[in-house]
Amino acid sequence: MVLLFAVAGGTAVANVYFAQPLLATIGHDLKINPALVGSVVTFTQVGYGVGLFFLVPLGDVTDRRRLIVAQLLLLVAALTAVATAPTAAILLAGMAAVGLLAVVTQTLVAFAASLAPAARRGRVVGQVTSGVVLGILLARTASGLLTDLAGWRSVYLASAALTVLLALALHRVLPRHPDLPPTPLRYGQLLRSTITLFAREPLLRLRALLGLLIFAAFSTLWSSIALPLSEPPRSLSPTAIGALGLVGAVGALAASLAGRLNDRGLSRRTTGTALALLAASWLPLAFTRSSLWALLVGVILLDLAVQAVHVTNQTLIHALHPDAGSRLIGGYMVFYSIGSATGALAATWLYTAAGWGAVCALGAAISCLALALWALTRHTIADPTQATD
Repeated sequence: MVLLFAVAGGTAVANVYFAQPLLATIGHDLKINPALVGSVVTFTQVGYGVGLFFLVPLGDVTDRRRLIVAQLLLLVAALTAVATAPTAAILLAGMAAVGLLAVVTQTLVAFAASLAPAARRGRVVGQVTSGVVLGILLARTASGLLTDLAGWRSVYLASAALTVLLALALHRVLPRHPDLPPTPLRYGQLLRSTITLFAREPLLRLRALLGLLIFAAFSTLWSSIALPLSEPPRSLSPTAIGALGLVGAVGALAASLAGRLNDRGLSRRTTGTALALLAASWLPLAFTRSSLWALLVGVILLDLAVQAVHVTNQTLIHALHPDAGSRLIGGYMVFYSIGSATGALAATWLYTAAGWGAVCALGAAISCLALALWALTRHTIADPTQATD
């Protein structure tokens, strides 16, 4: 069951990231201004953020099996629209719809967390998140390869076909009658309760802000890296650029390890170490144009760090109110989406205006801000699973 959750979550979230190594290709095909091509990622992330707030909380009051299957089938329609988009406007609308429906990933994470015993919840969340991480990172490899073989549109057609198969498998395997609250909240009350949780829980606010910052840094790299690598002297193909996802997939190891460390009550130490690595990763990344080895080292460090903090965040906030797991994770991921969208747009604009060095300076500044936030709050806000580390 955990493996199925991991595969489904990774496949669904991959749709949000397919476009990142293809920005130059898509922009050329649909005649999008290079300075604005990052809006392809931004529109997807905006849709994702909307879905996180308005769709994911439904998992606390409805049959998650039906909710998951319905979202996957609607996702198929959105992917088909992207694959056949004749203009940039239709493409952007389709991307927003893809992001909106890809939040099924977070419903799957919350579902897995609710089914796991408390003593193993961190490990289960880490294992499912490993699948999500692999989906995020291998999405670039798959999209680059398919684009070279059959054009960028084939990426979204293939994903639509795979999503249909996943919907059928999940319909057969997921529990049919999950436990629901005896008096479920109305939809408006459900959304208001998500805001109330943020007002009441300082740990949730802190971890959401950390999530925003780490994914702004993550998106700063991955939304812009295709631009310098596709230009002379490298002039790499989409397949070669997408292959960086294979290197970044090492981050999946951090997701699983972080889950185990959280079960041992080491969330504070895990967070601090990972944020320090995140800040350090931008030093080798600054030498991307002169050394592919430096790029590879930077990618590994950055992805390890981001995924370790991400798993820690999700494990801690779910422990606050397990009965509101979907709302907690959905609300937290809204901040993730804001960070990702902001990083994508800022990085592509900054690259056009000032070059790769400016992009790395931005990523380093965001990462150092996250580390400073952790340092200032690590002894003032208690974690529910915290040991004396």
